[in-house]
Amino acid sequence: MNYNLFSLANKYERADFINGDPSWFMHQVEGDSNKEILAFIASSLSYGSRKQFLPKIESLMVNGDYAKWLKNRDYEKIVPHTDECFYRLYTKAMMNDFLNALAQMIEQYGSMRGFIMSIKHPDEKLSALDAIKALTSWFATHGSTGVIPKDATSSCKRVCMFLRWMVRDNSPVDLGLWSDLIDKSTLIIPMDTHVLQEATKLGLLSSKCTSMSAALKLSQKLREIWPDDPIKGDFALFGLGVDK
Repeated sequence: MNYNLFSLANKYERADFINGDPSWFMHQVEGDSNKEILAFIASSLSYGSRKQFLPKIESLMVNGDYAKWLKNRDYEKIVPHTDECFYRLYTKAMMNDFLNALAQMIEQYGSMRGFIMSIKHPDEKLSALDAIKALTSWFATHGSTGVIPKDATSSCKRVCMFLRWMVRDNSPVDLGLWSDLIDKSTLIIPMDTHVLQEATKLGLLSSKCTSMSAALKLSQKLREIWPDDPIKGDFALFGLGVDK
């Protein structure tokens, strides 16, 4: 089984993986701060049909400085504070509140990296779970509900995916911008029903529903295969579905 997972991970962690994947967007902009912001927006919208959510992410792409776009509240031209649907369960008001909370973070800390640095002990790297708790708490306490989970009880799939992009280095897909801030070995699998089903079939997990507890258990199992880089297994579990 380990050999098959290794093989699948190596097969799918390739530069062309980003085509048709939400990770594509962060590769289209220059500057670390721009990449962080667009990656966070893209990850937060990544659920449901790719044919539906990829155009929604694209509608929020801008030319130039994303921090300035947030600080000037220019996003209000795209997502005014109305009850009109933006994407599935997200109204334009919810997206407006989400982007406003993100703007407040940028205004206070300069960048998303600055926010993570503010909660990190100077002499050691932060754990992924602590980063998730900090991010969910920020949005919950800054007027945003529904887009980012209110705490780290759920699997926080999209936040985990964002951290994979930010922390994993030496990857043709993931950026590794925060590899010096967060311990890669503590990353948590972005868990959805597909990942849960594939992990259960492999005997890696017996949980019946997605949760942070289940995601942590599966991440520990993957750590037995990839001790320093457990979430390389995300590519393998993705590949199991594609290769059927």
